[in-house]
Amino acid sequence: MSLLCSSGLQSFSARRLCHARALTLSGRNLYTAPCVPLGFRHGLANWQSCRVSRCSQWIRPMSSRPCVSNAAMGRSSQVISPDEYSIFELYCNSSGQFVTQRLLADLKAAGLHHSDPRLKEVMSVCREAQEDSEGLMPFEEFKKHATANLAILQKALLRKMVIPEWEEFSNLVRGIYRDQKKNTNGKVADYIPQLAKMDPGLWGVSICTIDGQRLSLGDARTPFCMQSSSKCLNYAYVLEDNGRDEVHKYIGQEPSGLAFNELKLNSYGKPHNPMVNAGAILLCSLIKPGYSPAEKFSWLQDQYRRACPTDHIGFCNATFQSEKQSADRNFALGYLMREQGSFPQERPDLQQILEFYFQTCSMEINARSGAVMAATLAAGGICPLTGEKVVSPNAVRNTLSLMLSCGMYDYSGQFAFEVGLPAKSGVSGCIFLVVPNVMGICLFSPPLDNIGNSVRGLGFSRELVETFNFHHYDSLLQNEGKWDPRRRRNSTQEHWIVSLLFSASKGDVTALRRYVASGMDASAVDYDGRSALHVAATAGHVKCVEYLLSVGNIDINLTDRWHRTAVDDARQFGHVRMLELLELNGGKAGADIPKAEDAEEDTVSK
Repeated sequence: MSLLCSSGLQSFSARRLCHARALTLSGRNLYTAPCVPLGFRHGLANWQSCRVSRCSQWIRPMSSRPCVSNAAMGRSSQVISPDEYSIFELYCNSSGQFVTQRLLADLKAAGLHHSDPRLKEVMSVCREAQEDSEGLMPFEEFKKHATANLAILQKALLRKMVIPEWEEFSNLVRGIYRDQKKNTNGKVADYIPQLAKMDPGLWGVSICTIDGQRLSLGDARTPFCMQSSSKCLNYAYVLEDNGRDEVHKYIGQEPSGLAFNELKLNSYGKPHNPMVNAGAILLCSLIKPGYSPAEKFSWLQDQYRRACPTDHIGFCNATFQSEKQSADRNFALGYLMREQGSFPQERPDLQQILEFYFQTCSMEINARSGAVMAATLAAGGICPLTGEKVVSPNAVRNTLSLMLSCGMYDYSGQFAFEVGLPAKSGVSGCIFLVVPNVMGICLFSPPLDNIGNSVRGLGFSRELVETFNFHHYDSLLQNEGKWDPRRRRNSTQEHWIVSLLFSASKGDVTALRRYVASGMDASAVDYDGRSALHVAATAGHVKCVEYLLSVGNIDINLTDRWHRTAVDDARQFGHVRMLELLELNGGKAGADIPKAEDAEEDTVSK
């Protein structure tokens, strides 16, 4: 079998990709576009000895590739096919030595951080190689150590992470970060003395996807107290321990439309929801009621560390003491609820409950650890860095529901309208933002608006959903100029063209109307130059063709790569009524339409 040089492999891949698109759009097969490994960016000079059969492993449909189970991440005893390691040969030099710097650069480009516990073995051996032999090591030696981390390495290098174009996505996020850094509006919270000392210039952003891709900008390592942003996690843990029905015997589920510390309960004598102070105080009475105060605090901090095992989680005693000294309003809420019989206990110890509440608000994190916590919620309760189940999916679903409707104080409704994502803010300047099944984001900037939300955090959230289609209902808009980073740039438009042509092939006029109303070009064509009109004429769907012709911007004599028109398709498959409709509207056969090259030759001859 012939060998491939760098350019030959790339052209082979391109031909295979074009063939795949043709198959997809002709309706004969559903094909997943091939992933080009990140290693291609290093060049393929060292791949001249690679056989076609091995290269084609990457350009087969995803379903036909050998896969490694999640168990392989921790079981070196699993039998691994030799082809599983073929991608790593991209990182060998001409003498067969594995170049660790190339691998580390590509892992970074994929969004994986060197501290990721899933890469522990590989990172350890790469560090040793850089210290001892300038980053070079025998390929067989690398394979031996890579087995434990094989699944995550393949997923990253084959760009199968939830955000495949991580570098482009990161650059756009950096632009949003810089835009909001110029925003100097707002005022630092001063009703708690310790918070009043915070630097208003601090601005940190951190992102963690459900696959563990990470980006941190600005003051992302600066510690701050969680304040009210802890309420969403506390609620999830209480749901996990007690169940939804038991918890909501004592706490409502409705937005209050009032300030977060308002002295008011709902008509049933319960706090409106667990995201306001009254509800959060009552939640603290439901957390491990049989534990001592010290055991409660230790247990809760352990839960936070399970949600984020790699970054800073601590406790700020200064803020705790400051909260206790300025707690009149929270004590008033406690006495109001005790007088109304809101607590599960008949005579609760308010001092103990409120001190525990102040401790939860004084838990200290930074934006990096907050992003992993938010990503754990985005992943349905699974920590993306360890794969450990922290809370159940049901608890997460209920938590995200209340974060969407109640998480931003009495700005929650407007935030849901503008941003459309679950979020929880705190008066320290923190905002947890969750894009379900995609990522968690932690924003930190102390200056607040008059409601108590971070001004820069709000601006970042708005600009984020203006750039990416993360709004809860953006799925209804197919062509609004937003980028879906879950898809590759070149696959987004292809996806909608496939959907348009598939609707035409099935005779689904309703779907065609929906796509056109959403801004899609009804004359869009696939790789073979075939439009929805061609496909509908081939299948004999008269209603679809009538609708497409009524749109007004359809070229009825559009030719495909074989210079065939819709008239040719209708005639070949014997659709008499279709043929009459097309000819009545000026349709012609391809043979009656001059080819573009013929027209050029006529022009030249003249």
